[in-house]
Amino acid sequence: MTTTIAAEKKTVSQPDEVRTFEKGVLELVNIGGGVVGRLTLEPGWRWSEHLKPIAGTELCEAPHFQYHAAGVLHIRMADGTELEAHPGDITALPSGHDAWVVGDERVVLIDWNGASNYAKT
Repeated sequence: MTTTIAAEKKTVSQPDEVRTFEKGVLELVNIGGGVVGRLTLEPGWRWSEHLKPIAGTELCEAPHFQYHAAGVLHIRMADGTELEAHPGDITALPSGHDAWVVGDERVVLIDWNGASNYAKT
């Protein structure tokens, strides 16, 4: 027996779920048996300041696989490793990190892993 999967098309402009938090918004689209998120972070946003109270953990424990569409995001891993992600970059981040917006441009990320549990109250 063969299983056929139907083609799907959705847009993040009409998300299935929206989660807002201070200096940010997450738009989630359920598609193909998975979840894709568009995360928009305003200048001044920092995970340890704006999402730590929601997550209740010392660092972000959601692993991420992200495409960076706009802005600059600085990331510090639990082991002290640091990197900056710029538009066009793709990052794979394991659990245990902090991150913040650099400069005065908003950051826009497309996240294929970790978005479904992000900023969940």
